[in-house]
Amino acid sequence: MGFEEEYLAFLNTHFQVRSGERLRRLQEGHNEAEMLFLKQVWWPLFYHFKYLHPEYEVDDFKDGQRYLDFAYIRPGIRLCLEIDGYGPHLKNISRWQFSDNLERQNQLVIDGWTVIRFSFDQVKEKPRRCQQIVQQVIGQWLGDELDETSLSFAEKEVLRLAIRKGETISPKEVGTYLKLSDKTVKKALSQLVEKKLLIPASGVKRVRTYRLGDQVKHPIR
Repeated sequence: MGFEEEYLAFLNTHFQVRSGERLRRLQEGHNEAEMLFLKQVWWPLFYHFKYLHPEYEVDDFKDGQRYLDFAYIRPGIRLCLEIDGYGPHLKNISRWQFSDNLERQNQLVIDGWTVIRFSFDQVKEKPRRCQQIVQQVIGQWLGDELDETSLSFAEKEVLRLAIRKGETISPKEVGTYLKLSDKTVKKALSQLVEKKLLIPASGVKRVRTYRLGDQVKHPIR
């Protein structure tokens, strides 16, 4: 299915399992900015919404509840994604409210959350940059998972570089950054292509750049 179908199914799944205030917050809090983030940032990276929760309820540091725009949760991973609009209410926010918002975010970090914030304008006008940030953050955890694989040391380090960068990489860049010989770089790149962890991005007879393969880009299937 395409984005529209998957998006509607994603929301309907959460509508069906929620009630009371949690349902109301999803109905009223999930708006244009959140939908645009999913369409322009999340979907092009993963093509699904597994482990992603909209308007996710967490305990507030003042013994109440608050809601995150999105929570991405896996074993050992808690990522908060916030999409901040710019409007009159921000200009009218009091100094106390401003301090309170900062304290709330600090508490999330203390509680073990990684917090990533985007403005609506960033999502709308610079989605590729937002994709790179999300990919790099999630790639840090994926990088740890690489230690459990049978890849060689050079292969793991090349993949970690590609994940952190979030863009295409070149053989020269790999060799310079990782201080590996041309022969080692060529072998590692070739093996990663064979394993479909990297894909040639430019060049035909002589590949100039490589990008991440789908099974690395989509680690949460």
